[in-house]
Amino acid sequence: MAPLEPWEKVLIDADPFLTTVHGKISCQACHQGVQSSDKETAHTDLIPYPSDDPDTFCGECHPNLTAAAENNLHATLEGYWTVLETRGVSQGHPQAQEMFGNHCASCHASCGDCHVSRPTSVDGGFIDGHVFQAEPSMTNNCIACHGSRVGNEYMGKHEDLLADVHFRQGRMTCVDCHTGHEMHGQTPNCQDCHQGPEVNEVPPPDHRYDGLQIPSCDSCHAVVTTGNDGILMHEIHPGTMSCQVCHSVSYTNCDGCHVSLSEETGNPIFATEGSYLGFFIGKNPLQSYARPYEYVPVRHVPISETSFDYYEAGMVSNFSARETWVYTTPHNIQRFTPQTESCASCHGNPKIFLTADDIAPEELEANQNIIVDEIPPLPYKP
Repeated sequence: MAPLEPWEKVLIDADPFLTTVHGKISCQACHQGVQSSDKETAHTDLIPYPSDDPDTFCGECHPNLTAAAENNLHATLEGYWTVLETRGVSQGHPQAQEMFGNHCASCHASCGDCHVSRPTSVDGGFIDGHVFQAEPSMTNNCIACHGSRVGNEYMGKHEDLLADVHFRQGRMTCVDCHTGHEMHGQTPNCQDCHQGPEVNEVPPPDHRYDGLQIPSCDSCHAVVTTGNDGILMHEIHPGTMSCQVCHSVSYTNCDGCHVSLSEETGNPIFATEGSYLGFFIGKNPLQSYARPYEYVPVRHVPISETSFDYYEAGMVSNFSARETWVYTTPHNIQRFTPQTESCASCHGNPKIFLTADDIAPEELEANQNIIVDEIPPLPYKP
């Protein structure tokens, strides 16, 4: 999407806005400033992004949503620190904080970044003249941030790869699966946290795959995931592999991201060593009651031992403590894929399993629990 023109970013279309609930609230109630016809006076102590302080400016009317902010990964960015600290990048370290502030913190999303404007990390701008949207726009909000992988996969932006069947045939948007409860950090029902007086509350998630699978395929396809749809493969493989193992296709993988500040402008920049499409089945690194699968698709993430050396050499001091090939849920689902053609598409086929030969020597130690040492053989002799 092309950048917005300056006038598009600030224009308030008064007629529709003033008829909405938010239009009945004075400008100063959210933005502070001073009531005056003089621009300089009116902008005294102006707060341009009130929802950066949701408790103060959103909580009075939406207390049930702001109360869950500590569970909202869009707001806390806790997932970043979970992986960084595992690899030895300390959250309390000044150089790590500087790096994070320059290159990671801009992915923070406040209420306004989803409901009234495009996120500031992609140049901002009102979606509809300051009119608040109950549901975020898939293109202006969700994919504006999640476009390089999720958006391109889901909408079929890669050559020779179809768009996700949920988009292509169902015209489903992100919020059809990712509900407001999930986005706001709320649980879908009380019992998920409050299981009884003797059970403690579930702690806030520390990464996007923490806890239950929400959303999950069986939310809509229960007859498939229970093996009751008459398809032999669904009867044979229940629970042994995630749905994406058979129904995903190639997705983006990246290598070796390095961050720094531009010598010309001083602005934060990054560069990756490579980006490529591929499909890889590995052992499940997050095996649990919620994700019992033995096999899942895995995606390479662009971390390297020297990713943050611009700020301090050796900041990634424990590189091998976390996988570089990670659990993934590609958004490019198809009913028919190369894997569904026959048993031999997977069984006995080393091309689609992540083996030691696929992994850089310096990453072997980190990925020992992901590597498929023995390719599942064919259950019959052809």
